[in-house]
Amino acid sequence: MSKPDTLLVEVAALVESGRSNQMPLTVVTGGAVITGRLAPEAVWRQRVSEVLADSAHLSGFSGMFTDAAPEDGPPTHLHFHVARILQGTVGIPETGGMYRVAIDDVSAWSMGDFSYSDQ
Repeated sequence: MSKPDTLLVEVAALVESGRSNQMPLTVVTGGAVITGRLAPEAVWRQRVSEVLADSAHLSGFSGMFTDAAPEDGPPTHLHFHVARILQGTVGIPETGGMYRVAIDDVSAWSMGDFSYSDQ
């Protein structure tokens, strides 16, 4: 999208202001369908930092996710947790992932998350 969808920006802003991580959302970006729950950026960064800190090989990257100061202005990214990329009838990864998606890159979206089947 050349101009971000103002309604989607408002949804992201409400998630940021409420510090909630329960807003289900599905987006289409770059031809991929991503479905999951939105989290405030600070919560998302903290969780990514914790996952990296627990890794013997990646712990050096942990600090960069918690050291960044929040940006002023409206949100520019959506921060998904327990999210999956839908591929046919399968959600990848099975356990859910942490995705950061630029709002400018979202071509379609829907409230709610889509069910999937790994059978």
